[in-house]
Amino acid sequence: MNEARLTISDRIQSQLDDLTRAESQLAHSILENYPASGLGPLSALAKDAEVSVPTVARMVQKLGFNGYPEFQAELREELKAKAKDPISKHDSWADGAPSEHLLNRLTDAVIDNIRHTLGQIDPEDFDKACALSADTTHNLFIVGGRITHTLAEYLFLHMQVIRPKITHIQSTSNAWPHYLLDVKEGDVFIIFDMRRYENNTLKLAEMAHSKGARIILFTDQWRSPVHHLAEISFSCRIVVPSAWDSAATPLLLLETMISSVQGLTWGDTKDRMEALEDMFDQTKLFRKFT
Repeated sequence: MNEARLTISDRIQSQLDDLTRAESQLAHSILENYPASGLGPLSALAKDAEVSVPTVARMVQKLGFNGYPEFQAELREELKAKAKDPISKHDSWADGAPSEHLLNRLTDAVIDNIRHTLGQIDPEDFDKACALSADTTHNLFIVGGRITHTLAEYLFLHMQVIRPKITHIQSTSNAWPHYLLDVKEGDVFIIFDMRRYENNTLKLAEMAHSKGARIILFTDQWRSPVHHLAEISFSCRIVVPSAWDSAATPLLLLETMISSVQGLTWGDTKDRMEALEDMFDQTKLFRKFT
């Protein structure tokens, strides 16, 4: 499978508005345990979704496949892609690398990732996530993993200026369970989990969810297991011609979220910024040229 093209999840979500009631029921059943849901027999998928076998056959054709075996083969390729480590990703990219300069190829891939990602995001969901992040009546917790902690730290640094009652949890730390002691119903968790999904992050999400926390998830096109617990999920396209996945698309979403939240809270945020600048002046942290 060419990772840069649409996943089956992308195809389903792009057609949700045009599906019949039975097909929509099937689509949501597939997405509920995607991509493993379609790996069994066709009759098993129909039974799980409580639809007829012909409904599954029609749905597969609507998604652009000649039959159920081709649909399953694509799902298996997606499972392989989810599990790739940096070395195998580099090898698969290098084998088919075109001759154009990497600057252009990587830029084209990032632009394509952004276009596909934005095409799948519901603006109402994004606005809701921003409103939840701006709500200071509840605590806000931000969680990242081994690589995605850089995105979590970037968001935390800005949110810390914008609003109070915010905590950055290092999900790879043995101390993270301590943070859950103070979690209350309605508190908000922003969680970053992209392939290769981390067991610590899933366990943290499960425990936070059990305490009534609301979860906003930033994940990849194949979706972290945390999406089953998340109230809002943003699936970002991350594949580029590199041994490493790209953070450009989730970073774009984060910068947009930061801008939105500061706008929602501007009165209080402005006061916090002015107080922070005063402290910077007192500590002489930054050089002044006037």
